[in-house]
Amino acid sequence: MAIEIRVPSLGESVTKATIGKWYKKPGEIVEENDSLLELETDKITVDIPASVSGKLLEVFVNDGDTIEVGALLGLVDENSSKKGLSVSGTEMSKSVENSALASTEIKPAPSAIKLMADNNLNARQISGSGRRGQILKSDVLDVLSRNSAASPIASSMGVEVSREERVRMTNLRQTIASRLKDAQNTAAMLTTFNEVDMTAVMELRKRYRDMFEKKYDVKLGFMGIFSRAVCHALKEIPAINAEINGSDIVYKNYAHIGIAVGTDRGLVVPVVRNVDQMSIAEIEKKIAFLGKLARDGKLAVSDMQGGTFTITNGGIYGSLMSTPILNMPQSGILGMHAIKERPVAIDGKVVVRPMMYLALSYDHRIVDGQEAVTFLVRVKENLEDPQRLVLDL
Repeated sequence: MAIEIRVPSLGESVTKATIGKWYKKPGEIVEENDSLLELETDKITVDIPASVSGKLLEVFVNDGDTIEVGALLGLVDENSSKKGLSVSGTEMSKSVENSALASTEIKPAPSAIKLMADNNLNARQISGSGRRGQILKSDVLDVLSRNSAASPIASSMGVEVSREERVRMTNLRQTIASRLKDAQNTAAMLTTFNEVDMTAVMELRKRYRDMFEKKYDVKLGFMGIFSRAVCHALKEIPAINAEINGSDIVYKNYAHIGIAVGTDRGLVVPVVRNVDQMSIAEIEKKIAFLGKLARDGKLAVSDMQGGTFTITNGGIYGSLMSTPILNMPQSGILGMHAIKERPVAIDGKVVVRPMMYLALSYDHRIVDGQEAVTFLVRVKENLEDPQRLVLDL
């Protein structure tokens, strides 16, 4: 019985997706819940699992194709499961051989055949990227390009090998580029800077780190403390927690903080909701949970919606100072940076302290310069004297 594989619902407002890559080829045996292919949307990347065990009969779309939600992706023969084929070791071997033969039945494209013959290559050395695994001329050129450093075949046969590589942008990367440019074109974006002495926070972490982790089963990091410091400052300067909607300013009486996370697919910003009502331990747990989902490519669209303010930490990559770009339609984003020991003047004496530069980018259309500077000063005060967070001062 042939079971259809279709594009599932991918969240509100998501109607299209792009085939990232197929993990399985026609003729291969798959188990239930095996990942068949990767789908990319403008917000997330997800794997599509097999709903049944069987043999992948046919695929109707190729890597890079753009399809709509509900589109037919392929067919799985439920009757050709591993269990049915594994009557004996001999029969299994024959089945595997037959599957391998079936997968190579599609002849290479004529241009690929000529190029393979000219360069003494055979089909077993090349992975086809065409429909149903057909070997194309570009696949042969890719092999020649990879082997050019070790073999003079390509150059001796007159094949020009490019030292450039052209890779299609993922939907996520295209959306990141578009949103960042939209932010520059729409907002009257400005950045103000300050620096914070991290001595008190670092001593707090050092003193209570083990006790905190033992009690809450999560590490005491900087993000929980920074998030609480931001929430205190947002209460005083509500314009930075607001957004423009038409001719109105919408003030948010809650703090949904987006935490920027770098992944191998690009930057994503999962949202920790109601941070103003959470303890530092609850914030750290939620950030750790969402961070793991982001790195595993398992974030849902809903995990990245509804943020009112964003925190990004370029310091983990060594950044000393930067001007973060707004995550529209939000009106503020705080940039954290690397902690460096620097000489500073305190009470008329020069001392060495662990210092961090802070950057607040804001939308000057609704946030005045005085408000932006005051906000950043409040964040600085909360971090340099963490007891203020406990006493709600």
